[in-house]
Amino acid sequence: MEEEIKAEFLKSGFTLDEEEEILKKCHTFCVNYSLQPSDIVSSWEVYYLNRQLDEPVVKDAEMDGFLGHLQNEQAEAGVKKDAGLHMYSFKDVDMVLDAEDDDTSNVILGTPVKSEKLHLDIYDSAHKMNGNIYSSERKSKLVTPFGTRSNKFAIKFNIENLPTIETVNSIEDHENLEDGIIKRIQPQKSCSVVVHGSGPEPGCRFLYDRIEDRFNALENRIKKHAAALVASGLYEEPMDPSVASQRSIFAVGMICCDDQPGDIYAMQVVGIKGHNPSGHCLIASELVDYIPLSIAADADLPPAKKQALDEEIQAAHLSSAPTEITMIIAAGPFTTTDNLLFEPLSELLAYATRKSPQLLILLGPFIDSEHPQIKKGTVDLSFDDIFQTEVLRMVQDYLEYMGPTARLVMVPSVRDANNDFVFPQPAFNLDSLDVRHQITNLNNPGIFEADQVKIGCCTVDILKHLSGEEMSRHWVEGKPNDRLSRLASHILAQRSFYPLYPPAEGVPMDFSLAPEALGISSVPELLILPSDIKYFVKVLSVGEEEMKRCVCINPGRLAKGEGGGTFVELKYQGSPDKMNASIISI
Repeated sequence: MEEEIKAEFLKSGFTLDEEEEILKKCHTFCVNYSLQPSDIVSSWEVYYLNRQLDEPVVKDAEMDGFLGHLQNEQAEAGVKKDAGLHMYSFKDVDMVLDAEDDDTSNVILGTPVKSEKLHLDIYDSAHKMNGNIYSSERKSKLVTPFGTRSNKFAIKFNIENLPTIETVNSIEDHENLEDGIIKRIQPQKSCSVVVHGSGPEPGCRFLYDRIEDRFNALENRIKKHAAALVASGLYEEPMDPSVASQRSIFAVGMICCDDQPGDIYAMQVVGIKGHNPSGHCLIASELVDYIPLSIAADADLPPAKKQALDEEIQAAHLSSAPTEITMIIAAGPFTTTDNLLFEPLSELLAYATRKSPQLLILLGPFIDSEHPQIKKGTVDLSFDDIFQTEVLRMVQDYLEYMGPTARLVMVPSVRDANNDFVFPQPAFNLDSLDVRHQITNLNNPGIFEADQVKIGCCTVDILKHLSGEEMSRHWVEGKPNDRLSRLASHILAQRSFYPLYPPAEGVPMDFSLAPEALGISSVPELLILPSDIKYFVKVLSVGEEEMKRCVCINPGRLAKGEGGGTFVELKYQGSPDKMNASIISI
């Protein structure tokens, strides 16, 4: 078995330091937890990504941490414990083990109180006093691990290209944030938000797709990819690669992975140049894994729509001043695993009130179906009631206080217990809110423009799913290959928010439901992809000549186990070179 384990590690691109000790321990892990060699290596890849290890080397020093990771994977997959006990998951372990998350080392992982009836007055809805102050104080007397955390609003990562931005880690700001009352600051200016494309409607009929729908969706992806490559003028019409031919031919198809490493994954659409003299084997000479930027993926639009799009692009280019927008971006869960008090959301809104961004982007899950109390059914309110009385009430109070210039974008998740369990996913229905004109409800996935800055969002964890399917080289031409950037680049190169097929377990893909909603017609300026993988802000270069750049953002999770997570504060002036971005712990 040790030889099989070694072979699996090597096949996945990892080398072994202190090989004999590592293989002996991994052999023991396989025996103790009934794992196959491929299983142990798959678990190591998840551990490797979460720990953000620099080199593709399996070290003996990491074996204790890896054992803890395996134990929690087994506990999560095991039988549910007594309702009065807390089952620790990999999220709790990551909080303790992640050496770069200093704030989580002080989180108290105590036994939570048993769930009680949700108090509708837990958030002080009467937080407006004389119309000019805001309080984030909650009425609950419970002492929670989140409430006793340290290193609040510490900067985890920072990009500063604009010298005029106010630094978020100043001592004065920290003192103000500790106060229960925060002075109101008016937003600088209103932000216009325009939704692009269409998606499924709330209450639609879903999960009735047929095999034919799935086949057509995959075939259409190949056809659109081929049409875009041919339209670029760089490639000829695709031919059948199985036909014997002495001359070089061009073909377009999907990857079916074998054991050879490369930056590929199952069902990736690529173009291939090569020749097949025998008719039995295509000998490739060139691989094209992107669509040329000179050609938009919506080349098949009707002439009227294409003309309108061209006019819109020309108008944007004629704009004399660069677009400037400030925003705060956060992804759920918005409450910790030991309660449903939504303390992280309350703290985030208090911070937003202090910073006064033009745009606040909140991405689900809001009512997380993976939350222990939701899974066990120990709450006394319906999911919609929790969403209304906790999340929407805080959101409405924030917008009412900030005034009519404040803007909010809300994106659901397939983990939201109060929304349709389908992907693509319809937006929330918030017509009952008084401030609905200030809220943009986006489909999942969705694309919108904020002051002419094009932003794409998807709350399905495509980065994590791709990381489990992709085969790649960790070193290219003697330099380390940035795996997170490469994973995000696949989304843009394939012009699809979810290029994998079949989808990962837990993704309720419906190919009959607005399949165009998964497409990315052109590269956005900002791409927001929340993931369980470590938070990041990275500038991606798209295309062989790197003509187009996109800022990809993973804000992390606002709540992580019983402690706080991270969010992103961003100031963007039309280019990655004129941008300030900070990843901040809540």
